[in-house]
Amino acid sequence: MTTTHHFDLLIIGSGTAGLTLALKMADKARVAVLSKSQLEEGASLYAQGGISVVLDKADSLQSHIDDTLRAGGGLCDEKVVRFTVEHARESVEWLIEQGVSFTRDDMTTETYHLTQEGGHSHRRVIHSADATGRAVETTLLDKAKAHPNISLFPYHIGIDLITTRKHLATEENTCLGCYVLDIKNDQPKTFLAPVTVLATGGAGKVYLYTSNPDVSTGDGIAMGWRAGCRIANMEFIQFHPTCLFHPKAKSFLISEALRGEGATLKLADGTRFMPAFHPQAELAPRDIVARAIDHEMKRLGQDCVYLDISHQPKEFITTHFPTIYKRCLKFGVDMAKEPIPVVPAAHYTCGGIMTDMRGRTDIEGLYAIGETAHTGLHGANRMASNSLLECLVFADAAAKDIATLSKKPFPENIPHWDDSRVNPAKEAVAISHNWDELRRFMWDYVGIVRSTERLNRARQRLFLLQQEINEFYSQHHISNDLLELRNLADVAELIIESALQRKESRGLHYTLDYPEMSDTAVSNSIIAGKKPV
Repeated sequence: MTTTHHFDLLIIGSGTAGLTLALKMADKARVAVLSKSQLEEGASLYAQGGISVVLDKADSLQSHIDDTLRAGGGLCDEKVVRFTVEHARESVEWLIEQGVSFTRDDMTTETYHLTQEGGHSHRRVIHSADATGRAVETTLLDKAKAHPNISLFPYHIGIDLITTRKHLATEENTCLGCYVLDIKNDQPKTFLAPVTVLATGGAGKVYLYTSNPDVSTGDGIAMGWRAGCRIANMEFIQFHPTCLFHPKAKSFLISEALRGEGATLKLADGTRFMPAFHPQAELAPRDIVARAIDHEMKRLGQDCVYLDISHQPKEFITTHFPTIYKRCLKFGVDMAKEPIPVVPAAHYTCGGIMTDMRGRTDIEGLYAIGETAHTGLHGANRMASNSLLECLVFADAAAKDIATLSKKPFPENIPHWDDSRVNPAKEAVAISHNWDELRRFMWDYVGIVRSTERLNRARQRLFLLQQEINEFYSQHHISNDLLELRNLADVAELIIESALQRKESRGLHYTLDYPEMSDTAVSNSIIAGKKPV
């Protein structure tokens, strides 16, 4: 018999968004937080730059709003942008109350050090040295571990959402919880709750090169789509311009804050190239910088370009970027003396499950927050350091909305997970092979620069791959690798179909067939929820 857990609130994902929501609801509800790896593992942990917030007197809320709208390429929802920016300060103050230690100008002042990143017109990024995500994630996790109403479940991955339409054959579509795989015990479980929240992060692992950790496989987006949620703007995948180029570095992120502190991008011969591409040079929006690097690498046949901050004093570098300095040194690069070899890598998923400003999805009882969601904040391109901010603001908005919900009778005839008609897989080589093929053709055909021919080629390859995956899924016991592969294939489909819809180049989507941005086609790319099978 499958183990069944009952909670008031089920949160799938233990990053900044999920933990913020858990802590804000814990005094009012019994909360379960699921993580498919170690509890702290996720994109939040590795966020280096910081959190956008207006604290400088020379800055303004309107300037932050204008910068975000400009970076978003005409697709941001201005109401959402204003709402987010206006709630930034209280979100940061809440983090400080929880114990997050942000870097100050010096030891004798109460003023926080602010840095400037791409797309920002002012210094407005509050940070904890160059490891802001780690400071936030570990602080919130310690708080969650100490709260008696929060139950934490590491190494638990969602299989599929439980909905009334699919599992009880009703006309309306209400989420009742999730079927979950206990990875360590290889045991399916049933988690039931009147409110379920998807906070699983993005989908960078759909690409061969990514700054994301291994857990970023688009699980929440895929589960939400299969359950019936609309998905928006998946063609807008942000490629971070500067990840460490080294065979053993796994695309370690080199923070944009370096460029905010004067680092310049150079070719192998020491020539700067960004001033030729944009008036803001190295501080241009990320899509422009990434495309410029990609262009120069392809033009010259080079494996990487170089980021140089060696003109700054060593003490400045080791104080402001201690994590990056140590990691580069580990791989034989002394950034205080020489430039850092860098390449672009898939970094952030701007699209996702469509939500309103309270985090509500198309399905009653189902919310989505953080990178999993499409709120309208980022539009066609996310401005640097608006991501952790979105996690905080919309987790708070969702918490306030969930707290107002009235209790409804919960169905009792919910079926358990049934794996009685499948067999153990004799070998896993098919999974690993398909995983590798998927990520390679997504990188080659659906990367920084696209074309209709490349997209159609990717679509054909994906169709064959999905047939194999679905056949394997229907015949064998599930595993973590199989679930991730299935989710990545669904996410790949969403990215390809969204990209084919857009007959223009805008923001993070650049296609050789439609290189100009249309004056009239300013609209979201929306894909309807998948019909239950």
